[in-house]
Amino acid sequence: MNSKTILQVPIDISLRDQASKAAEDMGFSSLQETVRVFLKKLANKSLTVSFEKTEELSSTAEKRYARMIREVESGKVKTMSFDNVDDLMRHLNS
Repeated sequence: MNSKTILQVPIDISLRDQASKAAEDMGFSSLQETVRVFLKKLANKSLTVSFEKTEELSSTAEKRYARMIREVESGKVKTMSFDNVDDLMRHLNS
């Protein structure tokens, strides 16, 4: 018999929303599916955990990149687009 239970974990709403978005970005259909995959790996003792240092930009760099994005979006800086790799490579090699 395949019985089921409900796991309730109190978490902050903003954490839930961020985790749901991250799960969607990773290709999961829902946060629940992500938790099921995690629990299955934990139960099988095949879970790998790593802690990675995240890089954070300085406030100066954040401002610089924000300005660059605004300049591209406003058309001040001209950009090019290509329909395929061959066109890109022709342009780069010219």
